[in-house]
Amino acid sequence: MDIGAAHPVIRSLPLAVLALAIPAQLAAAETRALDLPAGRLGEVIGVLAKQTGASVSVSDRTIWTMRVAALRGRMDAEQALKTLLRGSRARVVPIGGNAFRIVPAETGRGDARPGAPMPPIVTEDDQSIVVTASKRDTRLRDFAGSVSLLDGADLTFGGEQGMESVLARVASLSSTHLGAGRNKLFIRGIADSSFTGPTQATVGQYLGDMRLTYNAPDPDLRLYDIQSVEILEGPQGTLYGAGSLGGVIRVIRNAPRMGETGAALSAGLAATQHGDPSGDIGGMVNIPVADDRIALRAVGYGLTEGGYIDDVWRRKRDINRTRVAGGRATLRFDMGDGWTVDLGGVYQDNEGRDGQYADRALGGLNRASRVAGGFDADYGLGELVISKQWDGLSFLSSTGYVRQDLRENYDASVIGQDRQFRQTNRTRMFASENRLWRPTRDGFGWVIGASYTHNRTDLDRALGPVGQPLPVTGVTNRISEFTAYAEASVEPLRGMTVTGGARYTRSRLGGGAEQASPVFSPTLEAARAAIVARRTEERVLPSASISAALLPRLLVFARYQEGFRPGGLAVEGGFVRRFLNDRVSTMETGLRYGQRGRDPIDLSLSLSYTRWRNIQADFIDAGGLPTTDNIGDGRIYSLSGAIGWSPIDNFVIDAAATYNNSRVTDPSTALLTLLATAPVNSATGALTGGQGRIPNVARFTTRVGADYKVALDDRLDLRINGWIRYIGKSRLGIGPILGDLQGDYVDTALTVRIGRPDFGVSLGMTNLTDAIGNRFALGTPFAMNGGRQITPLRPRTIRIGLDRSF
Repeated sequence: MDIGAAHPVIRSLPLAVLALAIPAQLAAAETRALDLPAGRLGEVIGVLAKQTGASVSVSDRTIWTMRVAALRGRMDAEQALKTLLRGSRARVVPIGGNAFRIVPAETGRGDARPGAPMPPIVTEDDQSIVVTASKRDTRLRDFAGSVSLLDGADLTFGGEQGMESVLARVASLSSTHLGAGRNKLFIRGIADSSFTGPTQATVGQYLGDMRLTYNAPDPDLRLYDIQSVEILEGPQGTLYGAGSLGGVIRVIRNAPRMGETGAALSAGLAATQHGDPSGDIGGMVNIPVADDRIALRAVGYGLTEGGYIDDVWRRKRDINRTRVAGGRATLRFDMGDGWTVDLGGVYQDNEGRDGQYADRALGGLNRASRVAGGFDADYGLGELVISKQWDGLSFLSSTGYVRQDLRENYDASVIGQDRQFRQTNRTRMFASENRLWRPTRDGFGWVIGASYTHNRTDLDRALGPVGQPLPVTGVTNRISEFTAYAEASVEPLRGMTVTGGARYTRSRLGGGAEQASPVFSPTLEAARAAIVARRTEERVLPSASISAALLPRLLVFARYQEGFRPGGLAVEGGFVRRFLNDRVSTMETGLRYGQRGRDPIDLSLSLSYTRWRNIQADFIDAGGLPTTDNIGDGRIYSLSGAIGWSPIDNFVIDAAATYNNSRVTDPSTALLTLLATAPVNSATGALTGGQGRIPNVARFTTRVGADYKVALDDRLDLRINGWIRYIGKSRLGIGPILGDLQGDYVDTALTVRIGRPDFGVSLGMTNLTDAIGNRFALGTPFAMNGGRQITPLRPRTIRIGLDRSF
């Protein structure tokens, strides 16, 4: 019987099926302008589905956690999936229309379509995680150095805490604790001082490819809508120049996504024991402006952190409330032919009603101060980033202008007189960098670049009656840096990479006194003019490294790197004087085994020796004011290690520890004069009694954490994350006044979230034991109760939060 002739509907069925199949196949092959972020595969596929309408399923849940590189360009969904999975332990299988299935590469042959060509089986070791802070997209398995890669979603899990979230996860990173927007960061024992003065930072901080600071404190930008944070440990002078003695912290934002409308919102309320409540809210919106060619991504947030310090003298409670408000926006233009232009801006205001220190002698969270010690830190950044991608080459140009103001008040009262000390640090920085690079392929890769930075910092000070302090001598520092650098890697043997590079820097420095005393004699004026005169410094910073993959998952490496900071002008008493540039050279060896989230066990270990010459550091002068000088030469031994273990799927236990042994081995005359009463070893000249230790870095720090995820049903997931860390003893600074001990405390946190990827409810708790501790032994340098100031941990805090994405 002829079925086709039996009924017209049946006869037309093949044509109908064909009519439906053709558009489906065309949709599957439709090319679009895609902009996919780096991150976990599951999150990236969610973005791909929004941009292409593709449906993707995965046969193995562990594949979702694989990390993939960013992807941008015009292609269809299948091409994008194949590119994302290239070299990984998974492959894509089309199952009709715009639907795909991802299967393990070594076991998924039975899922393929009959007759379809099969891609070669690859091993897990071919999966690439890229270290973008290397400035040439170096694969982690080839990177010769210590690096920490933190996921942006993990940093905001349980509530956004800015740089505190990073500090809680990296044992080798430490900070002062004066307050948001006032802190200085240190990596691996390379720390200079407690104050924000004329010295350049020891850690380079970057937002994408734009430098955030020069000789100003950490702006503590909030980490909403962040893709990841990369931390390179040890000097990075060749690629990053001055101000990277200890290392580099690079924050990578989520980029605007073409042709996609999306939003996210998070909010929380928190109750602090012994203190006021807190609240936070933050949101993101991504809007296509012109089809697939222009997109805007904007972030806004506001936080109030309740106070918990009581002042018994002024009879005020919870005086140290802090408010943070800010946002950022990036407008991306796809210019075609691989060209992309980003125009963006960042603004944040940190305001503290009073200092967050207490008096040990009064017990608990109390102090007695006559004058409030509040602060206001404003930060603004405008940037223009132009990039171009060819087949095998990349170019990037970043230009930006930074405006950063920090206004601080200190209680400077003496017996019988209430006094106030005001300090204003105004920084203006222009920075531009251009680089061209070739990622390492076929055993060869390189980067060349040049940059220009101009920075001006005005430090104004006033001391006197409350509300009307009189100006005292301040200082202006100006610097212009011209640099050129290059680095290249070759692979002489399979699995071995040799890298070498150098940076040339030419710095022009100048400055002068502000509000100088009018009683200077002509001789003193002439001396001051000699100090203020403009001068030029030149420096060449070489680097070299070698790495070898001894086993499929094991990399061993050794590296040599240098770093430096230019000199400047500082105030001491009523005079302005010069301090010299300082420099470090570091030799490091280490190993890495496995990758977190992919292998059952991962391990990293690093041992380094650093020689530090002409150390720039702050101390208290005879008038009780902070000043800066070179305190001599020193050395630092550092040993750090981290291990992760995943006994079952979606459960990871991690531990990390850092040991630093630092010493001022050859003190300068200035330091010996300052420490005239401190004992000195007559045989070696080294300072004893702890006064020769480099400040603000604990000798020993350790952290243990755990993260567990489980599917409750088809719609709900449960995640539990907790950690405990110990911060060892350290000293506040150099000298008998700043030689106070700090640290030696335990901090804890636990967070639970229930929900879907796009909506969840979380409950978090910090400082579970309600410990007081002493994070930082300074509130005001003028305190008459020297040795009794402590900066306690925020008391036990419970937060309930909501997060929603659209």
